Amino acid sequence: MLYVRSGKLRFIPGVCELSFYSEMLYWGLESAHLDSCCQRRLDDRMSEVGLDSLSEEDIRMSGEELPDAAEQAALAGRARWLEQTRRAFEEPNSSVAAQLLASVSVMFVIVSMVMLCASTLPDWDTAKRSSVEEHRIVEAVCIGWFTAECIVRFLVSRNKWDFLRRPLNIIDVIAITPYYVTMALARAGMPGAGLGVAGVLLRVLRMMRVFWLMKLARHFLGLQTLGLTLTRCYREMVMLLVFVCVAMAIYSALAQLLEHGLDLGTQNPDYASIPAAAWWVIISMTTVGYGDVYPITIGGRVLGGVCVVSGIVLLALPITFIYHSFVQCYHELKVRSARLARSLSSEVLQ
Repeated sequence: MLYVRSGKLRFIPGVCELSFYSEMLYWGLESAHLDSCCQRRLDDRMSEVGLDSLSEEDIRMSGEELPDAAEQAALAGRARWLEQTRRAFEEPNSSVAAQLLASVSVMFVIVSMVMLCASTLPDWDTAKRSSVEEHRIVEAVCIGWFTAECIVRFLVSRNKWDFLRRPLNIIDVIAITPYYVTMALARAGMPGAGLGVAGVLLRVLRMMRVFWLMKLARHFLGLQTLGLTLTRCYREMVMLLVFVCVAMAIYSALAQLLEHGLDLGTQNPDYASIPAAAWWVIISMTTVGYGDVYPITIGGRVLGGVCVVSGIVLLALPITFIYHSFVQCYHELKVRSARLARSLSSEVLQ
């Protein structure tokens, strides 16, 4: 009745997911009719009992078509092992082994970032030539760990296509690939530095390793809160961007006209075009004010004051919604983290 009235199908509190799913199948409904959150609950429950590999038609069948007890036990054991492995790599607080894997992963990320930052220092080439083997070993170990982690997470993922579409996984592949391409070119006698545009592209892709810092979002509550807030507040972020773009277009056109376009004998070369004036507008609206560009006419200074005040107001309007969403996301993740910590403590005690 709730589904007919509202068009949304969700689990009823206090009812077993599998019993509810059997009732759905009786009425001709499928798991696709459930909301996404309830679909994940159903997948978790079916993984626990080893029914995730069975189709809906198989579940509708009678008991004589189901596998025997030995096959069900093997299927349940395999599904349980895959789920435990997946949670160990995807949810750092799910078990002691997951925390150990998370600690090792964080260590490799920090080492990789330190090497990436050090590679831009002027003395890095000299140090690298004096200890080239050590640098190769450290880089190979880091890339090997990230490659193995990515492959294992792909193999144990529930949906391979969804895994490949996740932005962090795409960044992992893009950041890992240049190392193997460089090694293949070196074995072929073609160093990447001599490939022109291809060499530049490899260096750009290698610099994508800095986005491995986003992997820390799996281990730190603050980054998770930031990501969840940005996901939920994308409408407010778009609204903020629209506000800034509209104001920037208006003020940059007026600033170019007052400072350069009227030809009153005091032309300011910094405002020779509207795009050049747009830089002054954005640093004024955000109250940064580098001082590299500033108006010299009376009209331009008045416009600058109005630009600064309006920028404060426009930026403050959506910030309130974003702040409340951030606080709500933080409390939700904090409660979830505390629940996982309690389950982990009970697991250790057992």
